[in-house]
Amino acid sequence: MYYVYVLESSSKTLYVGYSHDLRRRILEHQNKKGGRTTKIKKSWRLIYYEAYIDQKDALGREKFLKGGSGRKYLHKQLKNFLV
Repeated sequence: MYYVYVLESSSKTLYVGYSHDLRRRILEHQNKKGGRTTKIKKSWRLIYYEAYIDQKDALGREKFLKGGSGRKYLHKQLKNFLV
């Protein structure tokens, strides 16, 4: 399985990522072993994820969610959560 996930920091910053081992990757972010963005901010928590069988589908979805239209879509989908 391949996962596209969204983390939220204590300052309400969103981070979109991709991994084949979601639990390990979340722990890495929480322990400041993740990407550059997650090392800077504190208190990341998983707020959303999607699972894919095909790696190409997951990578395509991650790329979409990181782009302008994808960010708008994500904020619309999570608007009740982000209040």
